[in-house]
Amino acid sequence: MKKVIIYIVIFIISLYILFSSIFINQQQNTDKKEVIRFSTWGSQSEKEILTSIIADFEQENPNIKIELLHIPQNYFQKIHLLFASGLEPDVVFINNQNIQMYINANLLEDLSPFFPQANKMFFNESLNCFKNENKLYAIPRDISNLVIYYNKDIFDKKNIPIPIKISNIYELKELAKKLSDKKVFGINFEEDSLFWRYYLASNGGGIISDDKKNIIINSEKSIKALDLYTKMIQEHIAPSKSEIGSMTTAQMFINGKLAMYLSGRWMVPKFRETLTFDWDIIEFPSNETNKLYIDASGWALTKNAKNKENSIKLIKYLSSKESINKFTKSGLIVPARIDSAYSNIFLDRNTKPKNSIAYLNMLKNSKPTPVNENYSSINDIINEQAQTIFSREKNASDAYDNKIIKKLESLL
Repeated sequence: MKKVIIYIVIFIISLYILFSSIFINQQQNTDKKEVIRFSTWGSQSEKEILTSIIADFEQENPNIKIELLHIPQNYFQKIHLLFASGLEPDVVFINNQNIQMYINANLLEDLSPFFPQANKMFFNESLNCFKNENKLYAIPRDISNLVIYYNKDIFDKKNIPIPIKISNIYELKELAKKLSDKKVFGINFEEDSLFWRYYLASNGGGIISDDKKNIIINSEKSIKALDLYTKMIQEHIAPSKSEIGSMTTAQMFINGKLAMYLSGRWMVPKFRETLTFDWDIIEFPSNETNKLYIDASGWALTKNAKNKENSIKLIKYLSSKESINKFTKSGLIVPARIDSAYSNIFLDRNTKPKNSIAYLNMLKNSKPTPVNENYSSINDIINEQAQTIFSREKNASDAYDNKIIKKLESLL
C-alpha cells in the first residue's frame, strides 16, 4: 500500500512540474511572438536533433516561437491528462497505436488538405497507419518494423551460410537450433507481444483481424506459432528469463551470447557504438499472404491549436527531407519519406548495417498493426495471458480460452 501511495505522489508531482512548466513558459513569452506548443518523447540524443531543427525553423520564421514539451517517460499518460484539462499542445508527436482514441474523440485535424502530395512523398504503408475513413491524421516521420540482427562471426565459426531469405518461422527455428550450443543461443526470446506477434503474423495468424472485427489469437495458425515460440525456450534455442538473468537480450547479443536478435532500427546507434564483431541484418520471414506488422510515428495537429496555419508550417518543416535526413543520419529511424529512405544517408553500405535495404524490402509484405481505441487494454490482457504460457502454467489454447476471447471481443 505504501508503494502505491509513493507512486501516486510521484506521478502527481511530475504532473505538477509538467503543468508548471507550461504556465511558466507561457508567462515568459513577452516578445509577442506567435507561440506553438509542441510535445514529443524520445532520448536525449533525439531531443538534441529536434532542438537543432526547431532552432533552424525559428531562424527562418522569426515571428514564431516553438515551446517544446519533451516528455521522455509516461508520455501518453501525461498527454491524455493535458487533453482532458484543455491544455493539449498545438502539435503532438504520436504513434499509430495510440492515435485512434484521439481520432474517435474528434481531437485531431484532418491533414489531407494540407498535404495533397503525401502519397508521393511518403510510403503508403506509413500513411495508412494514420488514416481513418480516408482522412489523414498525422504526417509520418518514421516506420517501425523488426528485422533479424545477426552475429556473422558465429555463423562463420559454425560454417553456416547467411541465408538470403528465410521462408517461414519453422525454417527460422531450425536455423536458430543449428546456431545454438552450450555457450550461445540461436535467437532472443521476448515476452512482450511487440516481438512475438511477428511469429504469429508470419504464420498467417495475429491478435486482431485486419478489419478489426475479430480476435484471432486463438486461431489455429496463431496457436501453432505461439507453441513454436514457446518451445524455443524449452529446447534451449532461446534464453529463458532465468538464463537472461540481470542482463537484457540486447546485452546478450552485444556480448556474443546470441547468434540472432529480433528487434527494430532503434538499436542501430547502440550497436554501431558497442559491437566488436561483424554484424548485419536479414528480413524476418513474410510473404504476400502472411504480412508482418508495421507501426509509425508522426506529427498531428490538434483541433484546438491556436494558430493552425503556423502549426501546419511547423509540421511541414519537421517532415521535410532536410529534417528527416537529420534523424536518419543518427541511425535511429527508418524514414517514412521515400526520398530519405532511398538516399545514401540511409542505405550507405559503408555504414552498418550494410543491408539497410531490408527494412524497405519488408514493406511490400507489411500492414499497419490493427488497433482500436482500446488497443492498450487488449494488449495488456494478451501479454498477461502469454505469461502463463511462457511459465508453462498453461498451453496456448488454454491461455486464450473462450472466457478470455469474450473479454477481448468486448473491447473491439
